[in-house]
Amino acid sequence: MFECVLNISEGQDQRLLEELSLAAGASLRDRHSDAYHHRSVFTLINEPGPLVRDVHALITRAYGALDLREHTGVHPRFGVVDVVPFVALDPRERDEACTLRDDTARWIAQHFDVPVFLYGPLDADTVRTLPDIRRDAFTRLSPDLGPSRPSPARGASAVGCRELLVAWNLWLEGVTLPQARVIAGALRSGALRTLAFAHGDTVQVSCNVVDVHQIRLSQVYDAVLAMLPARARVQRAELVGLAPRALLEQESPERLAQLDLSVERTIEARLESRASLTPPGNDAR
Repeated sequence: MFECVLNISEGQDQRLLEELSLAAGASLRDRHSDAYHHRSVFTLINEPGPLVRDVHALITRAYGALDLREHTGVHPRFGVVDVVPFVALDPRERDEACTLRDDTARWIAQHFDVPVFLYGPLDADTVRTLPDIRRDAFTRLSPDLGPSRPSPARGASAVGCRELLVAWNLWLEGVTLPQARVIAGALRSGALRTLAFAHGDTVQVSCNVVDVHQIRLSQVYDAVLAMLPARARVQRAELVGLAPRALLEQESPERLAQLDLSVERTIEARLESRASLTPPGNDAR
């Protein structure tokens, strides 16, 4: 069983988001959309055959409907189909996840004439990260596949093979964007990637937990609380997509609601229930 977490540069048009969700088929387990980021995260999980079919259908629909030249949003992006990571839910099958990555990357480059950058293990000695691509694409780093320059309408795409990752945000009140950037920088580590964004009348510290065995979300929450200026507060936490059940088991049950965690939004629960869409209220926030 494999997961593919596609980041698509659309987070505002609800009719189109429903069409994209339908294109993702039975593999779709969750969709999280944000209007300010103008971005949606589609979590697809299935066996390789149906997963690839649904990934292809979602990508095809996105490229047919979206134009990067008309896109604005606070989240960094360089493509309509911005990020396409494959994850082996059984770590022993990582090599197959990387094969799914490579096959999908070739398909995108060949069928849509889009530059593709690979991330994750590239060979026995080289691992490229998504931040490497964000920093160096089209300057020090050339695409692995496709044309050498981005498509004006479709941009480029980063297609990866990685371990499980948990995306989680903290929304702060009474904090300026420069202050939020200082907080995000203080949190950042090899196991936790962070960014800060202005988001309407609030600011957001966006966290990617890249090692779920080293980081507890309650520790991150408490560390942010300790750095807040006087009269500032954490408005709320927000889980983006799904989390492994093991992440919840690290936390005290009484803190789950504060951290926006629940059993219903774990990978295991969605697979057991065959649920296909995110619970109401997670769209366009």
